[in-house]
Amino acid sequence: MTTPHAGTIIIVGAGHAAGQTAVTLRQKGHTGPILLLGDEPFVPYQRPPLSKAFLAGELERERLYFKPERFWAEHNVETRLQTRVTAVDRTAQTVELDSGEHLSYDTLVLATGSRVRELTVPGHDLAGVHYLRSIADVEAIQPGFSAGQRLTIVGGGYIGLEVAAVAVKRGLDVTVVETESRVMNRVVAPEVSQFFQDVHRGEGVHMELGRRVRALQGTQQITGVECGDGLLVPTDLCIVGIGIVPNVELAADAGLPCSNGITVDEFCRTADPHIYAVGDCTRHPNALLGRQLRLESVHNAIEQGKTAANAICGKPVAYAQVPWFWSDQYDIKLQISGLSDGYDQVVLRGTPAERAFAAFYLQQNRLLAVDAINSPREFMLGKKLIAAGAELDASTLADPAQDFKTLATAALDAAG
Repeated sequence: MTTPHAGTIIIVGAGHAAGQTAVTLRQKGHTGPILLLGDEPFVPYQRPPLSKAFLAGELERERLYFKPERFWAEHNVETRLQTRVTAVDRTAQTVELDSGEHLSYDTLVLATGSRVRELTVPGHDLAGVHYLRSIADVEAIQPGFSAGQRLTIVGGGYIGLEVAAVAVKRGLDVTVVETESRVMNRVVAPEVSQFFQDVHRGEGVHMELGRRVRALQGTQQITGVECGDGLLVPTDLCIVGIGIVPNVELAADAGLPCSNGITVDEFCRTADPHIYAVGDCTRHPNALLGRQLRLESVHNAIEQGKTAANAICGKPVAYAQVPWFWSDQYDIKLQISGLSDGYDQVVLRGTPAERAFAAFYLQQNRLLAVDAINSPREFMLGKKLIAAGAELDASTLADPAQDFKTLATAALDAAG
């Protein structure tokens, strides 16, 4: 019988979660074969810099890598790149590759990630229309990403706004077209949306909010973005950022439960005891928040990778942490801890005009989330308060004369 530390582990995917899983497996003592299968031609790499420093040409490709290329061979992790898994046979415990080859596993980790949500309007396939999800995407964008070019970004979420910040600084004429009436509508309060809209407009970005794209104009190359109300935005280059979709097909076809993600428990185990899943593609329970979540974040990818590896090595530690996210735009670092949906009150502390403030989301005085704009102290203490289920008096919190650290300490003490 194969011991937990000697069996063959196949990891499907080569993103952040996959890389962390392999690293932690070796750290925790797994001595058996590890095969990491990725459909891109690159070893695991970090995606956040793609829409920032890498797009701007300020970061070499190698500096994106999660670990140096030599690391994987040095730690006996076999990487098979440009390799796609087409099926999982749970009974035989094998995966089928696009080459027709079958590989056997003792434990399988699905780190299949997610893919971009595509724009399906007429003209969506014109040259000059791009998405930003991979190294190849950025390298396809860069030749036309130059001063004087007219860039239209469809989508006012994190990716769209990060691209806008890089583009306008490089001298492009930038327009953001967003269906909702404000940017980052799903994740921040109106007050925070307004702050970022004002910042971008101040930097020269044109904001077209509450407009739905009806068609992309052009014959072979895009020349314009047409909105439903008749507005036509002339453009030389279009980048679409309208969300992502979890890659669950491999798991679903294998008969594993899926619901907006591959269903896993607090140890990243699927319904099959030989199969785990990690990262963007999973839907998992969070005991701190008392709900099921699917998260699209580096933090989640890393922590789920660690969780799965620990469980595989017989050292299970339940994953239950406060979600957190970040976005860099111009000189602004937005750090978000918690999830704000369900809030009934927002309290601002600090000064938006000075580009340093925090928004606290409360539900009957219990802190749900914090948006910290150039405010690292509020972000760090906010995570602790959310994890503790702490309550804060809204009127006291809103009083600038009250020291936040003192308020936080008292709230943590009260929460026990």
